[in-house]
Amino acid sequence: MAQLFFEYGAMSSGKSIEILKVAHNYESQGRKVLLMTPNIDTRAGVGIVASRIGLSREAVAVKPEDDLYELIKQMKNNDNLAVALVDEAQFLTTKQVDQLAYAVDHLNMPVMTFGLKQDAFNQLFEVSKRLIEMADKLEEMKTICSFCGKKATTQLRIVNGQPQRKGAQVFIGGDEAYIPTCRHHWYHPDLDKITEMFPAN
Repeated sequence: MAQLFFEYGAMSSGKSIEILKVAHNYESQGRKVLLMTPNIDTRAGVGIVASRIGLSREAVAVKPEDDLYELIKQMKNNDNLAVALVDEAQFLTTKQVDQLAYAVDHLNMPVMTFGLKQDAFNQLFEVSKRLIEMADKLEEMKTICSFCGKKATTQLRIVNGQPQRKGAQVFIGGDEAYIPTCRHHWYHPDLDKITEMFPAN
C-alpha cells in the first residue's frame, strides 16, 4: 500500500541530495516523478531543488493556495505518475499536508516529503508537526554538530556573527546563515568558533 513519508533532519543532513537521488532512481526505471518545492524557497531560484554538493534540478514551485491533491491527481491521470516528492516540506501549509495524505489514501500514490522538523529557535514548524501526526513513516536523516561532532538535532541561526534567539520563524538561508548543532551547543555555542566560521559577518 502507498504511504506518506516524512524524512526530516537538521540543515546539512542531506535532505535535498536524498530527494534528488530518489527521483533519479524512479526515473532510471522509466517511472514518472512529480517533484515539488514551495515557492518561498528561492535560494537556488524559484522551483529549483538544489543540494549543497552542487546537484540541482527543476521542480514544480508550489504556492500556498495550490491544491496538491488535485495536482497529483491530474498528473497521475495524464502521465501515469509513480511517486510525488516534496522538498522543504516545512514551508507547505497544514492544509496541503492533509491533501498529500488524501492523495496517498485515495489515489494509492506514495508521497515522500523532506524537510526540517524544527526551526532555528528549537520549536516545531507547524507543518512539520502536522506531518508527524499524519505520516505513515518517519525517518530521521542525520548530520553532526558543527562544534562537537555529536548528532545534530537542530540548527542555529547566525546573523552578523551572533546566534539569534528570536525573530521570524521563516528566514531563508543556507550555510551563510545556519549551522547544525546538538542540543547542548544550541544553548551554549562556541562563540570563538562562530567568529572563525563567519569571518565576513
